[in-house]
Amino acid sequence: MTKQFGKTSELFVINYLLKQNFKILAHNYQKFFGEIDIIGQKENLIIFVEVKARKNSAVSLHELITHTKQQKIIKTAKHFITQHLEIMQNKILRFDVALLHLQDNKEPKLTYIENAFTNYRF
Repeated sequence: MTKQFGKTSELFVINYLLKQNFKILAHNYQKFFGEIDIIGQKENLIIFVEVKARKNSAVSLHELITHTKQQKIIKTAKHFITQHLEIMQNKILRFDVALLHLQDNKEPKLTYIENAFTNYRF
């Protein structure tokens, strides 16, 4: 998978979230210990979104986002939270996964999984 393929997939998900009235707080938020593809907010909800795009939809979610990957996302989210305390008060935090299934010459099919692996209230 190329970087361009990944960026295009993330932009597809960002557009989906914008249509759902989310504000995008960060895109590709990186720290040396991990990365979060998209961070969004709608009212009192903050979402941390992992985007996975595949041409083969037979791969299970468990194979795509391992426990180790989840821990890296959570650690990165905790860093984001500490850096943005002013917007985090009384917010519900949720970890979502956006699975993009790509088919030749067709519109990608998005499977959006809310609260995919854990959630927090800060």
